Amino acid sequence: MIKDYIIDTNVMIHDPYFFNNFEENNIIMPIICIEELDTLKNREGMVGFHARSVFREINKLRKNGDFSTGIKLETGGTIRIELNHMDTKCLPNGLDQDKNDNKILSICEALSKLSDNTTILVTKDLSMKIKADSLGINVQDYKFDKVSTDTLYKGYSELELSSKEIDMIFDFGLPLPSRIEEEIYPNHFFHVKNIENSSHELLAKYNGSLIVPLKYQNESAWGLKPINMEQKMAFELLMDESVHFVTLTGGAGSGKTILPTSVALQKVIEKGVYRKIVFVRPVVPAGNDIGYLPGNEIEKLKPWMGPFYDAIDNLFDNKSKDKKTIGNTRNENSIDMFIDMFREKGIIETKSFTYMRGRTLSGSLVIVDEAQQTTPHLAKLLLTRAGHDSKFVFVGDPSDNQIDNILVDSKSNGLVYTVDKMKYFDITGHIQLRQVERSPLAKIAEKHM
Repeated sequence: MIKDYIIDTNVMIHDPYFFNNFEENNIIMPIICIEELDTLKNREGMVGFHARSVFREINKLRKNGDFSTGIKLETGGTIRIELNHMDTKCLPNGLDQDKNDNKILSICEALSKLSDNTTILVTKDLSMKIKADSLGINVQDYKFDKVSTDTLYKGYSELELSSKEIDMIFDFGLPLPSRIEEEIYPNHFFHVKNIENSSHELLAKYNGSLIVPLKYQNESAWGLKPINMEQKMAFELLMDESVHFVTLTGGAGSGKTILPTSVALQKVIEKGVYRKIVFVRPVVPAGNDIGYLPGNEIEKLKPWMGPFYDAIDNLFDNKSKDKKTIGNTRNENSIDMFIDMFREKGIIETKSFTYMRGRTLSGSLVIVDEAQQTTPHLAKLLLTRAGHDSKFVFVGDPSDNQIDNILVDSKSNGLVYTVDKMKYFDITGHIQLRQVERSPLAKIAEKHM
C-alpha cells in the first residue's frame, strides 16, 4: 500500500539523498521546511554544508517535473512540495501557533484526513515525535542509515585452538577453521586460547587468507606501549601502513585518542612515513558556529582541540629528552611551543570540517576525533578527502550521552555507519576499546556513574 511520508527539515539535513530511500511511496516536503533550509544554508560548519547539499540534490530533480504537482522518482515514488494546510487552529491551544514545527504538525493532521494513504511524519526531533504522538499522528525516525548498535562489529572474537593449530599460526599461518560460525572480515583479531593448556593465550589476526601473529605488539610509538588486549589490537592496525582506514570506538579513558596520536608522532616526526599529521574535529557548538569566534583559524579551533593537546602533553615526557624536540625544560607553554614549531613547518595541522572541504590529503595521517558527531554523509565526504599514501583514523564514543549533534544518534551517526560499511576490506580495520586505562578514578566513574 502506498504511503505519504512528510519529511521534516532535520531529516533532509541529516541525509541530502533522503528521497532515494522511500521506494514507491510519496514524499511530501512542507514549504516551511524549504524556508528553514534557506535560512540554514548560510551557516558555517556541517549544518550549512548539508543544507546547501539538499538544495543541490533536489534542484537536480526539477528537470523531471514540477514540485507543485509531484515529480516521479527513479524509485517509483513521487516527491512534491506542500504549500497549504499550515493553519494551526486545528491543534490544541497549548501549542505555539507561530512555531514552524507546529505548522508541520498541522499539515500532517490535514493530509491524514484528506488522503486515503497512510500519512507518516518522518523526523529526527525528539520533541516533534512526542508532540506528534500526543496528537495521534503517525511518526517515525529516519531509519535508512541506522545501524544496530547491539550487533555492531567489535573487530575481534575469542577462538579456542589446539597446540598444533597455534604452532601453524607462527609457522606459516593458519587457515580459518571451518568450525568458526561467525563471518570473519580482513584484519579481524582473535584472542586465542589453547584448549590443551588454559594458561596459554595469544593474540592473532586474520589477514584475509590466514590467521597470523601480530607484528607490532612488542613495539612502542613515541614512548607509548599498548596496555590491554584491545589496545594491542588497535595498535596493530594503527602501525600497519597497509591498513589505510581505522575506526576506534570506546568510552572516556580507553586510549582511543592517545593511541593514534602516539603513532602519528612516530610515523610522521620520528620516521617520516607520512608528510604530516592532520587533526580534525567536527565542531558542534551549543551556540553560534565557529565563524563567530575571534581570531584566525588556529585560534578559533584551539578550544576544540583540547583532546589532542592533552594527548601530546601526556606523551611529551616520553620524548622530552630527545634533542629533536624542544628540550628538557618542561613548562606550561611547552606543548604549545612543540605544536607551533611543527605547525610552522607544515607537519602538524588542526582543522575543523569547515576547512576540509575541497581538499585532497596525500601523504597524511589524518585523525578525526569525536567522529560520532558526524552524519553518515559527512563521514563519507571526509573519507573522500583521502589522497595517495594517506591513512585516516576515526575515533569516538557513539553512545547517546556523547552526542551533541541533534542530527544524529547512537544508531545513525557517521562513526557507527563507517564501522558497519567499511569492515569488509583488507585496507580497513576496527576495534572496540572497552577498558578504561586513564586512572582508577576514571575507571570507576565510567563503570558506575
